[in-house]
Amino acid sequence: MNLRETQAPGAPQAPDFVPLIVPEIRGNEWHYVKECLDTNWVSSVGSYVERFERMVADQAGTRYAVATMNGTSALHIALMLAGVERDDEVLVSSLTFIAPANAIRYVGAWPVFMDSEPRYLQIDPVHTLDFLKSDCTWDGAALINRRTRRRVRAILPVHILGHPVDLNPILEIAEAFSLPVIEDATEGLGSTYRGRSVGGMGSVGCFSFNGNKIITTGGGGMLVTNSAEWAEKARYLTTQAKDDPIEYVHRAIGFNYRLTNLLAAVGCAQMESLDAYIQSKRQIAKRYNSALGGIPGITIPAEAEWAQSTYWMYTIRIDAGITHIDSRSLLRELHSRKIQTRPLWQPLHLSPAHAHPDGQACPVAEVIHRDAISLPCSVGLTIPDQDRVIDAIVDIVSRNPRS
Repeated sequence: MNLRETQAPGAPQAPDFVPLIVPEIRGNEWHYVKECLDTNWVSSVGSYVERFERMVADQAGTRYAVATMNGTSALHIALMLAGVERDDEVLVSSLTFIAPANAIRYVGAWPVFMDSEPRYLQIDPVHTLDFLKSDCTWDGAALINRRTRRRVRAILPVHILGHPVDLNPILEIAEAFSLPVIEDATEGLGSTYRGRSVGGMGSVGCFSFNGNKIITTGGGGMLVTNSAEWAEKARYLTTQAKDDPIEYVHRAIGFNYRLTNLLAAVGCAQMESLDAYIQSKRQIAKRYNSALGGIPGITIPAEAEWAQSTYWMYTIRIDAGITHIDSRSLLRELHSRKIQTRPLWQPLHLSPAHAHPDGQACPVAEVIHRDAISLPCSVGLTIPDQDRVIDAIVDIVSRNPRS
């Protein structure tokens, strides 16, 4: 099987196919969307947009939220709010989906990729702090990367796979150097760090509600912040920067980034189920942990004592030296049994789209990428289907004798 071959979202599935992750629609979605259609409130103005914003702000523990058309647009606006300008640099996780790096380039700035720590797979705060202290210098007004001579303007940690980043060290060093922290909390909605919800601890947080996230609006995103000024500016920029909506006067370049009332209605229904979805995800992880945790060569996801993970994407690591099968061979074997899995993203410091001669080495991210594979973990994954995944992995590994 070519690794690019995956079943398209929404495509007809064979009755015995176990997908990686699919949306869970089981609440008030139909009722709320019908109300939008019945009342003609279908565009970017409507009561569900405001309600959805309030629900996400409450979850993140922030005073304000601004709904956007997707998570990438939220990141784009967040970078503008943080004052990131052309030829600035932003520190960002290497092991993540490409969206935050792309958003950094949208504003003309440059991503500087930070390595992962090996236990929880998150951005490594030690590596990040070492870079800021050893590879940068304070010129009296800004933090300058000694190698590139560019200004370091912000830090963008990404909470991946449902587990939070160890944020306190990053927040402390960021405050010392007056660097805004932009949390990409897309995969961490509902997870907590030292008792606080992710997304609400930095200067601004961003979420995506794409179809494979723990809750979905089909598309959609959200920007959250405690700054009234930033929230007001975000609303301004995401609605084409209208200074006079009657006369259509615009004094700045704006963006058509607002979420529609229709999608916000779906989001409200999904948020009502978030706690139940997290409970389901954690139960799925518990069963996987119990079944796979004792198999030599398989490393199950770790959860820090200071964290509560949602296990958005249940990801194991395969030590081919012990199991005698690598992660990609296991992926192909499972696919042949109609079980969909996927590798993690190519580390962004290796991405042709973001290749840079002055880039940082991220060896831990490379090893994680080589060894990791994510297993089916939809909120609605049935016990029989989960057992089928478990039994298949046990059988495949047992058929590859260890020396």
